[in-house]
Amino acid sequence: MGRRKKIVEQCERLMDEPENIRNIAIAAHVDHGKTTLTDNLLAGAGMISDETAGEQLAMDTEEDEQERGITIDAANVSMTHEYDGTNHLVNLIDTPGHVDFGGDVTRAMRAVDGALVVVDAVEGAMPQTETVVRQALREGVKPALFINKVDRLISELQEGPEEMQKRLLGVINEVNELIRGMTDEMDDIDDWTVSVEDGTVGFGSALYKWGVSMPSMQRTGMDFGDIMELERNDNRQELHERTPLSDVVLDMVCEHFPDPIESQPRRIPRIWRGDDESDIAESMRLVDEDGEVVLMVTDIGVDPHAGEIAAGRVFSGTIEKGQDLYVSGTAGTNRVQSVGIYMGGEREEVEHVPAGNIAAVTGLKDAIAGSTASSTEMTPFESIEHISEPVITKSVEAKNMDDLPKLIETLQQVAKEDPTIRIEINEDTGEHLISGQGELHLEVITQRIERNQGIPVNTGEPIVVYREAPTQESREVEGRSPNNHNRFYITVEPLGEDIVETIQLGDVSMDMPEQERREALQEAGMDKDTSQEVEDIHNTNVFIDDTKGIQHLNETMELVNEGLQQALDDGPLAAEPVQGALIRLHDARLHEDAIHRGPAQVIPAVRQAVHNALIDAQIRLLEPIQDVRIDVPTEHMGAASGEIQGRRGRVDDMYQEGDLMVVEGIAPVDEMIGFSSDIRSATEGRASWNTENAGFRVLSDNMQREIIMGIRERKGMKTELPETVDYF
Repeated sequence: MGRRKKIVEQCERLMDEPENIRNIAIAAHVDHGKTTLTDNLLAGAGMISDETAGEQLAMDTEEDEQERGITIDAANVSMTHEYDGTNHLVNLIDTPGHVDFGGDVTRAMRAVDGALVVVDAVEGAMPQTETVVRQALREGVKPALFINKVDRLISELQEGPEEMQKRLLGVINEVNELIRGMTDEMDDIDDWTVSVEDGTVGFGSALYKWGVSMPSMQRTGMDFGDIMELERNDNRQELHERTPLSDVVLDMVCEHFPDPIESQPRRIPRIWRGDDESDIAESMRLVDEDGEVVLMVTDIGVDPHAGEIAAGRVFSGTIEKGQDLYVSGTAGTNRVQSVGIYMGGEREEVEHVPAGNIAAVTGLKDAIAGSTASSTEMTPFESIEHISEPVITKSVEAKNMDDLPKLIETLQQVAKEDPTIRIEINEDTGEHLISGQGELHLEVITQRIERNQGIPVNTGEPIVVYREAPTQESREVEGRSPNNHNRFYITVEPLGEDIVETIQLGDVSMDMPEQERREALQEAGMDKDTSQEVEDIHNTNVFIDDTKGIQHLNETMELVNEGLQQALDDGPLAAEPVQGALIRLHDARLHEDAIHRGPAQVIPAVRQAVHNALIDAQIRLLEPIQDVRIDVPTEHMGAASGEIQGRRGRVDDMYQEGDLMVVEGIAPVDEMIGFSSDIRSATEGRASWNTENAGFRVLSDNMQREIIMGIRERKGMKTELPETVDYF
């Protein structure tokens, strides 16, 4: 029997023992060593050879991942590990570290119960470390810490025991500060900080395959003195043999991460807003393999032979071939064609996958990442909130017109697989716009369309996505319907930043029970009366109905909402989305005959009123910005800070870290296009850097008109602004 087949059989046997299952994700900043660490774990589980572990990067299965040397797609693998005399099933997801692929990390966190956060000992906690810790904690996923590249402190930086201890404690404190700051207000979470004494912190070198933790030192009798001596004398093989990394990490996973039985009762109320008294809620809390089937789809992939594969967490019941499952948001059912588990890039079919496991399912043609599939109709899980929004857009068109239908189909598939990508298809011009998290994100998508689908495409220059937002309170504005029989009286004012952030994080939505929504809005700073009159929330805008007893308004409200949404999707300045607006409907005069207050009358009236009120509220264009961090030798520090300042950016901090200077600041996304080649030439290739999307800020007044005109021209709009825009 082949080794692989043997492992699959072991996994199948352990699937029915939820108390011995650990669902984990490995998450970190880019290049801190997640995929190299995963290689070690695969070797420890006997899935790849020990010699090639650390170099094989087995989880980077796509050609472009190997070429670029980064993880682009989250990859799943199931393995077994014996701990304390008991065999455990570990379902692991290796996630990307690059900020452009952060959506994969967010989706992976929905499927797991524990997150192993990997931090580079030399670089310490970085911006993306903070993001992945936040993503884990928001999903109720327990963290543990592995400090990687400790070998560099010993052999490269030649640090002594005291210096090294100080540095490692510094990393642990940084991570604990993040955990404390994010869990302070979470009632369902005890103290989740990590500590060496508890065994929730490990140290080591994924590249040289050794690792230690407090429990492993007690077990092997090795201490840091022995490790430093072996490392300095280049006895890394002996170090690996005496304290193999895979044993240390997998022991930590089995000992400290919760099993599904412990984690599901805590996680279900956080990610599902259905009736907690229902049978299905009980079944999910108990991880009942005999209950109704509930699968939360976290990822959609495509297999050239099997078609679409939906991967996700089974919270209740047992999935098997031939079942008919409802998919949230669609009519009818989909039939399960096959069920499997992942072995890195390969999928192994199995008879069934019970609750508490991560499954790969074919046949769910209506599912998208974020869908709930179930054997009975139910309240779906909360949508997976992606922290960052698309900030950059490219146009894509097929070089050959014959490829157009195939390109449209491919783009729709791309949007299904990656919800952080937005696709707009203009049927008239044949232009297709892809919006994503950054230049690399779009580059990877377009390259895959060409390589995997064989469709040659032309891509336009990157276009930055702007927003529009009011800056003050407007007067009351009247909107009249074309027939003059209907009138709406509207004001607009800016929403508080805390309220906008609460909506962005998904902590407030129209799907919530009304009482819960009110409380969340009040907590974010909205006054009590306003929070009781919320009629709709659209993106980050809130619509308030302040009217009292107006005849026929109830049956017209759906059209009012539609007009409002249209006005907010295309702002009055440049048809960019509006954000952070509080719109109040104060009064309405409606024709008593329904035929005179149909869509053709109400929608334009509301749209006009909202746009005029936004202009009166001094609406401004907002541009997306990024946090920038550059690590560079001292002699190139001036050139590095000059690169930020020369891009309308601001340098906020400069400090020494080890033998490098760190320059931190912010800059507009628009100016960061082409940054990578410029920073390389400015610092003779000696700089390493990363960027993190940091939301939107108001574009300076002296640039507003020029940028607005450029966008209007690009979109084929009139090049003169409405007369009432006289404040630029």
